[in-house]
Amino acid sequence: MAQATGQAIAEQGKTLIYGGGRSGLMGVVADSALKAGGRVVGIIPNALVDRELAHKGLTELYVVDNMHERKTQMSEQADAFIALPGGAGTLEEIFEQWTWNQLGIHQKPCAFLNVGGFYDDLIKMIQGSVARGFSQSRFVDQLIVANDINEILTAFSTYQPATPKWMSVDEIQA
Repeated sequence: MAQATGQAIAEQGKTLIYGGGRSGLMGVVADSALKAGGRVVGIIPNALVDRELAHKGLTELYVVDNMHERKTQMSEQADAFIALPGGAGTLEEIFEQWTWNQLGIHQKPCAFLNVGGFYDDLIKMIQGSVARGFSQSRFVDQLIVANDINEILTAFSTYQPATPKWMSVDEIQA
């Protein structure tokens, strides 16, 4: 799944922008994209360079001051966001981007690569938030959920945001 993701991103001429580490699933995605001739940009906080073992073979590697700067730069540079199966950090990153999309800070699609039903329970919980009145269906419906990376990349090409952009990152940080 991770190898297929990196390869598909490279084959479609897209740039992989990620956290800059060489370990874990995202390290495999980066290696696969590079092997397929793709462009890979890593953005890693200084404190994690040694701990996360920064990937030295990337097209570009940016070392930033902190996690907030990392996520801001990733958000600014990326055209879309994909959550592979992962833990708290993965969820925090995709939920922040989805929230920013809802607020109109950006209009970029967010997707869950739901390999083996990994995200089934999470998606049910999100759908339950609509049933209970905590979320609007138009925002939940804009999430892309698929078990194949090519389905996600195809969905990105036809994506239409649910809300018009009404706020920028600069306005929030001011």
